[in-house]
Amino acid sequence: MWGIDLIGPMPTATGGAKHAIVAMDYFTKWVEAEPLVHITEANIISFVKKNILYIFGIPNTIFTDNGTQFDGRKFRELCDKHGINNYYASPAHPQTNGQTEAVNKIIKHNLKAKLATKKGSWADKLPQVLWAYRTTERGSTGETPYSMAYGAEAVIPVETSFSSPRVQLF
Repeated sequence: MWGIDLIGPMPTATGGAKHAIVAMDYFTKWVEAEPLVHITEANIISFVKKNILYIFGIPNTIFTDNGTQFDGRKFRELCDKHGINNYYASPAHPQTNGQTEAVNKIIKHNLKAKLATKKGSWADKLPQVLWAYRTTERGSTGETPYSMAYGAEAVIPVETSFSSPRVQLF
């Protein structure tokens, strides 16, 4: 099950992005995110194909809010074509997509911490924030999203500066 949500508007980034789309696998806690210049159904479909379907395979369920970009005919056709159940959070209770809402807060907090003076460079820093999130142990699983998704921990940059056993083996 994947939850998908949007962050923004944020300060205009290089390339004109003001929003980000964020998707989280509820089992592994793996997060995918991408800056968006325009929030359109076509951009949402492209993101889902590129960042979920073509990497992780067909999910059983996608959980979103009921914004028009998630409730359009083409998005519903994509879900129907692949047998994906598409559930919507109630507008009065967005917390029903709580895991994705929580990860959005973490991403926004970490972006703000990295961008004290250069707020418009958030899109450039997004991959670093995602890397940090993916390689940090989650309390709910006791594992990192990286190890949950790939079955092994990532070799992090500090490990390459000394001869750790993991670096020697790989």
